[in-house]
Amino acid sequence: MSRQAQKPLLLTLGDPAGIGPEITLKAWEQLRHDAEHAFGMLGPFDYFEKLSGQMGLPRPKLVNSMRQITDHFSDALPLLPMVSNTMIKPGAPSSANATLITGSIERAVNHCLGGEADAIITNPIAKHVLYDSGFKFPGHTEFLGELTKTHDAPYERGPLMMLANSELRVALVTVHQSIEKAAKSITAEKIRHHARILHGALKHDLGIANPRLVMAALNPHAGENGAMGDTEIEIINPTAAELRAEGVNISDALPPDTMFHQEARANYDAALCMYHDQGLIPVKTIDFHGTVNVTMGLPIVRTSPDHGTAFDIAGKDIARPDSLIAAIKLARTIADHRRAG
Repeated sequence: MSRQAQKPLLLTLGDPAGIGPEITLKAWEQLRHDAEHAFGMLGPFDYFEKLSGQMGLPRPKLVNSMRQITDHFSDALPLLPMVSNTMIKPGAPSSANATLITGSIERAVNHCLGGEADAIITNPIAKHVLYDSGFKFPGHTEFLGELTKTHDAPYERGPLMMLANSELRVALVTVHQSIEKAAKSITAEKIRHHARILHGALKHDLGIANPRLVMAALNPHAGENGAMGDTEIEIINPTAAELRAEGVNISDALPPDTMFHQEARANYDAALCMYHDQGLIPVKTIDFHGTVNVTMGLPIVRTSPDHGTAFDIAGKDIARPDSLIAAIKLARTIADHRRAG
């Protein structure tokens, strides 16, 4: 892939009272001489100017075009300015920043849909801060699905959440629901749809020609032939058979307690899990700092660090940028695979 064909990446603000601005500056410092991963930030200039000074880093560079991001990336963090009428204080989240937070996401999405940027990397948000201002979506994933709903994806339409690191990839059938609601909402249609998205993403976004998928059971011991639950017998396994018939290489329901150890992971490219913690606990345990959140099935490329806003350490210059850097690099990888066709 030629460098000339690549376009810059864009980072969203996230919650400015969290660690997003700090890890963005640290990521820029580590990647500044790596033109392939050149990125710009959407946020308030005054705040980033103050923060960069406190961290002993160069003053951000105001830019108004994607070309300027590439031109200035090695010298300073390129910043596409946003107006903030509130006082931003590290560690003190406020719903007064909600419009700034969501506006950053909307602008980044529009730049990608317009073909000006190759991908967006979203800094962490605190959902409760947005809920207090009337935000109606469970999280980033669902909001991005709404913002891009009138555009076609390169394979079956999402959004679908995947967490990935160098050792494990997991995708989720249900996301931000209680365990009780998640169990009741698992259907053949939902599993089939999400498995198809995962299969398409591994092929088109990550270049895996023949993806191998495994499916986690909902119940202990995969239901023990119905003794511990019948979801596997009635829903999961019949759906897996249907998927295999259409060419998706996917297992029947496997006991989750035996499918994530090193030897087991060597036999598949991604796992489809039934609920949030079933997938996120193993992937974050294996590599907490290097795990990336990816939204599959969108017309744009979106990744994110796998952690939250960490208000308790914001402004203390101790937050690690590892996951954000991994998200930036994976976004570039996916964008390049999509461009290559």
